[in-house]
Amino acid sequence: MSGHSQFKNIMHKKGRQDAIRSKLFSKLAREITVAAKLGLPDPAMNARLRAAVIAARAENMPKDNIERAIKKASSADTETYEEVRYEGYAPGGVALIVEALTDNRNRTAGEVRSSFTKAGGSLAETGAVSFMFDRVGSITFDRKVATDDAMLEAAIEAGADDVVSEGDEHEIITSVESLRDAQKALEAKFGEPHKASIVWRAQNTISVDDEAGEKILRLINALEENDDVQNVSANFEVSDTLIAKMEG
Repeated sequence: MSGHSQFKNIMHKKGRQDAIRSKLFSKLAREITVAAKLGLPDPAMNARLRAAVIAARAENMPKDNIERAIKKASSADTETYEEVRYEGYAPGGVALIVEALTDNRNRTAGEVRSSFTKAGGSLAETGAVSFMFDRVGSITFDRKVATDDAMLEAAIEAGADDVVSEGDEHEIITSVESLRDAQKALEAKFGEPHKASIVWRAQNTISVDDEAGEKILRLINALEENDDVQNVSANFEVSDTLIAKMEG
């Protein structure tokens, strides 16, 4: 799964450089509000909300913004957001899953479809590509918090299924059901993680040439710039030369 981790790291770094901070905070706040509205407004008792708060902290979102987003969930005039998943193909036959939170399903569908079309890709029916992914829990820590062996041992004790230690991260993979308990156990040992969430993880990655790879990354970037899009998952490997080009 090295390609998966490389892909995530590239987009994360690129996102830090290119994203407009206010747009990023808006997306984080939306997820916090939705999570608080669907469950208890207490991160300690609401796993999704805690994950959303951790993600916001990782991006240095001010504490006041986080608390305001939580309080907004109980407001009578809070917008109603719908969770929508889109599936499709990017250039090179790469599968994409796009997760969105929207207050206008038709608008979001049109914009997502337009992004795919402009990039030479196409939207598909729900379920067309998701069978190539596993729905799992993902917890990431800075590589510096523990040696690879120490993290693997702790993850096994916490009930995790796998650990990928690459680049500057340890990524711990769990079942959806055991994410919360594993997160608590690892947090007690290593402190708060960079991220803890339920993700679509590709079962296998495919290789594409750099020309297609660049088109795919540009499509993903266009999708992530959409206000309604929260997450984009893909199943392709990124070459070292493309990594250098996109990070340069």
